[in-house]
Amino acid sequence: MPRLLIVEDDPASALALRELLAGDGYEVLDAADGRDALRLLFEERPALMLLDLGVPGLDGWRVLARTRDMSDLPVIVLSARDDLADLVRGLRGGADDYVVKPFRNEELLARVEALLRRSGARRRPGGEVSSHLRLLADRRTVLWHGAEVRLSDIEYRLLQLLVRNRGAVVTTDTLLDRVWHDTTALGRDRVKFAVLRVRRKLASAAGDGVPDPVESVRGVGYRFVGGAEPGPR
Repeated sequence: MPRLLIVEDDPASALALRELLAGDGYEVLDAADGRDALRLLFEERPALMLLDLGVPGLDGWRVLARTRDMSDLPVIVLSARDDLADLVRGLRGGADDYVVKPFRNEELLARVEALLRRSGARRRPGGEVSSHLRLLADRRTVLWHGAEVRLSDIEYRLLQLLVRNRGAVVTTDTLLDRVWHDTTALGRDRVKFAVLRVRRKLASAAGDGVPDPVESVRGVGYRFVGGAEPGPR
């Protein structure tokens, strides 16, 4: 069964959630603060996160924003506040669902199942193959000049989109829309820093002498120039 991450600082609430989800067959991870949540997100790669907005350290809003910078992980926000402004803020901030406490156990389980089903439909096996590059969708890793490179979900989808349009410029706004599902064009720095992370990881894996496969087109966007050819889908 999928692995779920609970981000909840109240021990009683965390225990109740853990027992509910584990009783339904899920593997459960716990984080009591925002920083621990981001660490587990990176290290353990859960299939879904249940996020309480009131966690200490990094609060839930900042955890949600950082998560969306790194990943398209399904997120259910849990909150004791039923204020419409918070609900709208959460959904616009990247949450996939917003559940107000107290909630009915059966409803929460149904929402978890529905989100996992939807996210699973987006994860396809296979990838793109060339003499130097192979994208492994099921593992969210890249083989670049024979070296394995671990990417976040966002980084993987960014590189995948560039590879599929190899030789053509993909605009920053298109990347925001297709990778982050952000149509506002207000988060362009997200693209710049994500491309920088991908470049650094590929350069570190390949070593000296291997050209950068991602080219910046000033004021427009980026293109993949590494010569990758799409393999079977």
